[in-house]
Amino acid sequence: MKKTKKTVVVAMSGGVDSSVAALLLHNEGFNVIGVTMRLFPQSEESNYSLNKSCCSLDDVEDARSVCRQIDSKHYYLNFEKEFNEHVVQYFISEYQKGRTPFPCLACNDRLKFDFLLKRAEFMKADYIATGHYANIKKNNDIFTLEKGADETKDQSYVLFNLNQKIMNKLKLPVGKYPKNKIREIAEEYGLINAKKPDSQDICFIPDGDYKKFINKKVSETEGIIINSEGKRLGSHKGIHNFTIGQRKGLGIESHGKPLFVTKIYPSNNTVEVGPSNELMQSKAFISRLNIISGGSIDASKTIYAKIRYKSTPAIGKLEQLDNGNATFTFEEPQRAITPGQALVFYQGNQVIGGGFIEYEKASSKKEEEMAKSF
Repeated sequence: MKKTKKTVVVAMSGGVDSSVAALLLHNEGFNVIGVTMRLFPQSEESNYSLNKSCCSLDDVEDARSVCRQIDSKHYYLNFEKEFNEHVVQYFISEYQKGRTPFPCLACNDRLKFDFLLKRAEFMKADYIATGHYANIKKNNDIFTLEKGADETKDQSYVLFNLNQKIMNKLKLPVGKYPKNKIREIAEEYGLINAKKPDSQDICFIPDGDYKKFINKKVSETEGIIINSEGKRLGSHKGIHNFTIGQRKGLGIESHGKPLFVTKIYPSNNTVEVGPSNELMQSKAFISRLNIISGGSIDASKTIYAKIRYKSTPAIGKLEQLDNGNATFTFEEPQRAITPGQALVFYQGNQVIGGGFIEYEKASSKKEEEMAKSF
């Protein structure tokens, strides 16, 4: 009896990574269906291509061309509503709360590993696949997430929210290759996008100016700028214009000494600034903790954590609390631990989980005291 091919839906941005992912799976014998997600209204799409990013109509045609080449179906599916609600509005809302969002995480969690997975199941597909540089392995019926072979391109950080159910349905075919090999494969097979530059910046902000983008969406809300002693240094037009560690565009006189945003108090619209040393912290507060194995983390083994996508992993101790909360205490203080960003845990090459950085609860008391002072 002839064995039926397994079907995999590949999320294709039009870039070289997802295109080679589709090609590799086709060569492995899968029935590949390429899907490009329409994220913006047609009238806006030409603007987004100016950012050398993804999701333009040219990118759609590149993905379609690759699918034709491997004799696979290609669909251009409308995810405008989902993208606006779960990525764009989330992005704006986080800045309004004095937090620094990571929209790629939201896009992965909701669009690719939620809505796209549901569409794939509707298509009767067995798997979904992406062009992420990371690896999924199975050991004793437990799936693990590991770094990509190319350390410079590793994207395991943005996949920390995966769970066992999703990983059972997910293929990451490019993770075992270095980036230059992926381009070699694309050139060997004559893919139209073999030399296409990688996407940059935030895909829905054409010029990369996130402040201008947000200021068009929200109204000004004046607040004050203080130092760590509570002294008023100036005023501002909204906490959405600031992020932890920011130095430029503070709108105050620094008197020759560099000042950085060290804290943001959302409840009273106050921004605190100070010298670089005031950015150093040893403890991070975490919510929405996800453990990839679905079990518990072996705290007896050394744990490293990354406080942002491109940061160097640093050793520390994890303490799990109730309701998905936790703290992570670093052996060495870290610079600019930023609420809204993800804190991701590693043991060796394996991602064991992560969560979202939050403000320290004790800061609310300081906010109340400031409210009485001003």
